[in-house]
Amino acid sequence: MLSHCRNALRLTAKSSRAALSTFSPPRLFDYESITKNLSVADAITSVEDAFARLAENKVDVPLPMHIGVDETSAAGPGDCHIKGGYISGTPTFTVKLACVSFTKNLEKNLPTGSGIFVVVSAETGAPLGVFQENRFMTDLRTGAAGAVSMKHCSASHHDDVGFIGCGLIARNMARAAAAVRPYKGFAYAMDGAEQFCEDMTAELGMPFTVVDSAEKLCGSSDVIFTQTPGAAPVLELPWLRPHATIIASGSDQPTKNEIPSDVMKAGKYVSDLTKQTVRVGELRTAVKEGVMTEDDVYAELGEIVNGSKPGREGDELIVVDLTGTGAQDAAIGQVAWDKMSKL
Repeated sequence: MLSHCRNALRLTAKSSRAALSTFSPPRLFDYESITKNLSVADAITSVEDAFARLAENKVDVPLPMHIGVDETSAAGPGDCHIKGGYISGTPTFTVKLACVSFTKNLEKNLPTGSGIFVVVSAETGAPLGVFQENRFMTDLRTGAAGAVSMKHCSASHHDDVGFIGCGLIARNMARAAAAVRPYKGFAYAMDGAEQFCEDMTAELGMPFTVVDSAEKLCGSSDVIFTQTPGAAPVLELPWLRPHATIIASGSDQPTKNEIPSDVMKAGKYVSDLTKQTVRVGELRTAVKEGVMTEDDVYAELGEIVNGSKPGREGDELIVVDLTGTGAQDAAIGQVAWDKMSKL
């Protein structure tokens, strides 16, 4: 009997080893292939659905992990963010590693940021693809969230759109907004606004104009996208049109802040995921200053998308706080795998 049990255990172990050996290695998709084959338009529908599912508690989204790399002779400075999620019923889940602010890379003629998406089979748990996206897919899904926010939280006649900060995220926000409606663009930044306006006018076929202050931009805009890396607010309440929709995506860690607390309190505050925004988003600052609590959150974006709560109802001020959720990463990961695994 003992001999029989030993033989059974040996067969089980041998079978397990054989099963493990059958997993194919994940496919590697390089940056050039990704940028040639994916666009922000690919992401909008899937990200919109992901927000709806998130509000229905059908997405498993852990809180982000943050690794700070202090500056020493051997490393840094820099930051690493790890996010991920699984949307119930979909065939894959995604884990993303994004590195930012490695400023010494500039001395080596390298970008300051990089990153990968790992798309995993939700059936077997085996990695299917590694996407060396270097924040490209991250920026796509952030832009898509901007489009979803604009669609649901601004009126159809709100066609004056401003951009404070004119980097890569702003470009994807501009492209995503164009998928919602035609508009007139305005841009303000410490650097790069002229090139941004020139490039976006040529690409989108819509007029973009440089303004010389954030105050003038706010006075000219129905919808304002902010995407800056700083720790100081970039606008003020008296500058805003009463019906402005502010879509803020710059704050994704506790050191950042774009929107002053009185602006947050003045209208409807919409979070992408409240458990994140209270820790790393604009809500964190308002709570810290005693101006707001989590009870002041009007809605999560997914509640507006799925119709649980109304978005734009009249001429109210709306602030949408986008910190970036694992649901978005799962959505763009699925899109990327569906499209690029067929290449």
